[in-house]
Amino acid sequence: MVRTSRVASVAACVLLAGLLSACGGVSGTAVPGEIDVRKLEVGTYPVDAHEYDQNSSGKGSLLEGMRMADAVVPSVQIDSSLKFGRGSTVLTDATEALDFLAKTSKPVLDNRKYITGFAASGADKPDPAGQTHPPTDATAVTNVVLRFPDEASAKLAARELEDADLSVSPDNRKIPSTKYPDAYVHWRPGVPNVGAFHAHKEFVISLFIQRPRADSTDLLNWVDRTLAAQVPAIDNFRATPVNQFDSLNVDPDGLLARVAVADRKGHTPDDDSFAIYGPNHGIHSADDESVTQKLLQDTGADKVAIVDASSVTRVRDFDAARKLVDGLIDTAGDKFDPITAPTDVPGAKCLQLNSQGDLEKDYKYRCYVPYKRYVGVVTSDKEPDVRQKVAAQYALLANSL
Repeated sequence: MVRTSRVASVAACVLLAGLLSACGGVSGTAVPGEIDVRKLEVGTYPVDAHEYDQNSSGKGSLLEGMRMADAVVPSVQIDSSLKFGRGSTVLTDATEALDFLAKTSKPVLDNRKYITGFAASGADKPDPAGQTHPPTDATAVTNVVLRFPDEASAKLAARELEDADLSVSPDNRKIPSTKYPDAYVHWRPGVPNVGAFHAHKEFVISLFIQRPRADSTDLLNWVDRTLAAQVPAIDNFRATPVNQFDSLNVDPDGLLARVAVADRKGHTPDDDSFAIYGPNHGIHSADDESVTQKLLQDTGADKVAIVDASSVTRVRDFDAARKLVDGLIDTAGDKFDPITAPTDVPGAKCLQLNSQGDLEKDYKYRCYVPYKRYVGVVTSDKEPDVRQKVAAQYALLANSL
């Protein structure tokens, strides 16, 4: 349902025990009780403390769209059966938003000055292998939150988006909701899905819900229960005023600068490869949302920074970091096998993609590197490279704190 890329996923890594073999040294000083990171072999990866340019460079709507990952409720919070995350994406312009709306909706988005948005989807069954749609006997909820300049624009947009959807087929029929009388809901008799638009504050909630059977009462019930979960999520979200979008910092907590990368130049905000998200982002794409949600809650995970194919997650404390590493390994699935990590990088643990995996979707090697209240995840298709990344990630975190 949403864009997926190997860069945006975390994949496997094979590391052998012992010292790394690449050349290169690390600057910095040893901290009492910790290893001397200057002795780690990091290849050409930079590991000195770093700061990225905080200027949004006109991409404030994208930065706000990333923040909106936490304004869209994970499907498992709608219903516990919807535990299979189908992914999520930022919708920075009308063209991207139209992937989730009727194509005739573009004038509405333009006239009502659509700003940014976020979409997520989940189901009670996984998508069949090689397909991007849920099976016909599944319940699936696609939940899109669209941002407009103000409450009045959002209300007009909701009504007009509904009109655009209704015009797609003369067979479409409205279904009134007694729980949400301001919501616009419609379905096509005999077809087991329903669409809805509901304005709340300066947002429009757009829903597409699939059920195994065509029953208007049942479909409306699922609209109501989705709105019951989604409306409070918007209320709890602190939206950035539109006139402050371009003053949003690219890396306000310095998390992006703590992700080990080969080249620090040329990075600008990108929702796949240079991004910061709240905890919901990881839940939206989880194979088991309920397990991932509990893991992130138990460890106090509040932010994840993604740069290229690596990431750093901030959690409550060091014990939580180690717990997160173990939890991520447990939820990696049977397509990965554990393998020995470098013994000179404290706490590092590694996985390797096995024959059940797909190199088109995952990297061959993946490693987890805890340091204080942070967990770095590094990936590569080459063993020597990922070994250097493990050392570089640990050294960078040590030199940055």
